[in-house]
Amino acid sequence: FPNEINEVPFFDIQLPYELALKIFHYLGKTELGRCAQVSRTWKILAEDEVLWYRLCQQEGYLLDTSISDRSCWKLALKNCRARERTLKTNWKNRIGGVSQLQYELGKILCDVHSCDGVVIAGYTSGEVRLWDTRTWDYTAPILEPVHGPGDAGPRPHVSFVRINSSLAVAAYEDGTVSIWNLMFGREPIHHYQHNQRIQALALGSEGATVATASGFEVKVESPNDRGFWQTTETFEIQKLVNFLNLVPDVMGSPVTVAAAEDVVYLLKAEDPGKILHSVYGQPVTCLDVSAHEAAFGVKTFGWLLNEPNQILLYNLETSQCLKKMGNSIGDFTCVNLQNSPPNMLVTGNKDRRVRVFDLRKSESLCSLYAHQLGVSAVQMDDWKIVSGGEEGLVCVWDHRMGTKLWEMYARHPVRHIWFNSHSLITANIPDEKNPRGASIVADDLTTHRKHRGIIYAYEFSVDQLAVESILPICRSSYDEVTGYNYNIGLAVPYDNI
Repeated sequence: FPNEINEVPFFDIQLPYELALKIFHYLGKTELGRCAQVSRTWKILAEDEVLWYRLCQQEGYLLDTSISDRSCWKLALKNCRARERTLKTNWKNRIGGVSQLQYELGKILCDVHSCDGVVIAGYTSGEVRLWDTRTWDYTAPILEPVHGPGDAGPRPHVSFVRINSSLAVAAYEDGTVSIWNLMFGREPIHHYQHNQRIQALALGSEGATVATASGFEVKVESPNDRGFWQTTETFEIQKLVNFLNLVPDVMGSPVTVAAAEDVVYLLKAEDPGKILHSVYGQPVTCLDVSAHEAAFGVKTFGWLLNEPNQILLYNLETSQCLKKMGNSIGDFTCVNLQNSPPNMLVTGNKDRRVRVFDLRKSESLCSLYAHQLGVSAVQMDDWKIVSGGEEGLVCVWDHRMGTKLWEMYARHPVRHIWFNSHSLITANIPDEKNPRGASIVADDLTTHRKHRGIIYAYEFSVDQLAVESILPICRSSYDEVTGYNYNIGLAVPYDNI
């Protein structure tokens, strides 16, 4: 036992146990396994809980635990690695469960956003709905609007919705913005109004800061020290805002990046009108922001001046252009910088291609031919890319191999994609909010299902043999499964319905 070992034999000398343990701190898993075969004393030393707890933390597993929470950290690390391998296999082979998040009374889907498995959706009926996909029953509330004295008529459409770990925000067609706290019921905790239609909405990834753009005004709202919401900043700019992002992890007053036609503004309290980038006649086509950088696509004159469309990367602290990437005839339609691995960037383009860039270089690492009508949404991690297209196709790629793993199709353009290690959420949102053929009678159930749009939630369960990996409605009491399940964990026949 370690507490009985006072001296550890190290070749021709004897070392105290604590000093020998300090030396073993520099070894990895393979070296510790080899050292455990030297002698009984070295085996006890190489399997010390401190060493394996450190290795577990270094590899990113069980970060919120302390060393006393587990009795065998070597086994815990082994189980975590096996779980990760199983998840990767399930992703590649599309093994797991898939569910549709539908809300019939909402009429047509307007906007979708998600954070850590919680999905928010806004509809043409003016209703805002939440789902928590981390549980199978998907029971979550319908968020109530602010009730005024003249609310007898139909409510305005929802323009934008956003959600983070603590707040949900919705912007409506009439310029109204409602903010809910996810911990305190369905009633809004704050509500404010713009005079014109809202063109862009941004919510901080953490904390409580909301930014909205309407007309030539950008308004930033956040609570003060006592918890009362107030307008923190109001910025007047010269052009209409197309894209709006809040810079994450900012200490002090919030910093906003706004793309207005061909100008990109860096809006902060001490320098309210700072221009990050401006080239006349070259509009910005997409925008994403990380803690220290901003990446956006610029549409150039193309064949006229032999100048291709590019992705520009700017440092937010120095306001300097770090990189100009890409060489495309088509416009860049989406870019994902904040959720990409370090020094990586993934973009989608109207030329049907998904491109991955290394920020330390200027040329693309890989270019994937994906979507017939152009790419509309994209996200990547260290080994895979999920892309969505205007034609409604969702594709999953292994970008190290440059191969497509699988694809799923729905009727409308893919406007939202979010995934983590074990789940994927996609949203197909119609462009036409008042489709022809839909009844004009004010009945909530008259809009045909094909016009409504759809949200899919995929769960790539770790244990595919477990009953819990199958949706409750699809579980069968039969011992033998008949038919092909398309690798999505469905059991047939559906005798339990």
